[in-house]
Amino acid sequence: MSVAPRKSLGQHFLVDDNILDVIGRLAELDARDVVLEVGPGLGVLTRYLAARVAHVHAIELDRRLEDQLADIERTDIHWGDALRIDVTAFAPRVHKLVANLPYNVATPIVAESLALPQIELWCVMVQREVADRFFASPSTKAYGAVSVLVQLAAQRTGFHPVSREVFRPRPNVDSALVAFRRVAPGAPPSVKRLVEAAFSHRRKTLANSLSLAGVVSRERAVAALAAIGREPAVRAEALAPPEFFALHDALQAAPST
Repeated sequence: MSVAPRKSLGQHFLVDDNILDVIGRLAELDARDVVLEVGPGLGVLTRYLAARVAHVHAIELDRRLEDQLADIERTDIHWGDALRIDVTAFAPRVHKLVANLPYNVATPIVAESLALPQIELWCVMVQREVADRFFASPSTKAYGAVSVLVQLAAQRTGFHPVSREVFRPRPNVDSALVAFRRVAPGAPPSVKRLVEAAFSHRRKTLANSLSLAGVVSRERAVAALAAIGREPAVRAEALAPPEFFALHDALQAAPST
């Protein structure tokens, strides 16, 4: 491996081919697919995908990897920050996200990609604790804003623990593959902001968290909670994902204070 992974970029390069067929199965790869890959690294997964799908769009921030990613068939390499690049401008149009995501941006990349209606299926390799958060149940430690956002848009279709030995450098945490398919448009921007604000002060009540985040006054939040049948002292983690849509609508109807 000629390029040393950078911890600052959350890089743990995939080096073991044995996991690739698991990714292919969970991603339900088809010869007609156009796939988005974020963080291709040394190109191990990129080459596997390119041999099986119609086209791959890979986004990479680290220009040191140009030689490793050169001349891969049916693949465009887009250099830059995946959170800033306009994926909707890619042609052909992507409809699956399949990636070994950099650890330090895995959660925001998944959260932002949910807003792209063209993406129909995700198969991502992430830290095990992140994978657990995506489909965590309400009132559990793992349940948070990303749990709500993912579950409002998608249904889990697959899960596979991943050995630390498939990466270099070997990470100090466990990883997992998680696959999920879109079943709904997901949270519009106003609901997304509400969800993120609700969990922004996790130890506070939901009404206090929304107030501290500057979304609405505590009094208005309490009135909206009452309208959806929730007590004033309820915390964000107690609400199931669909309740955030109901809370959003109730806040719009609640009188200003």
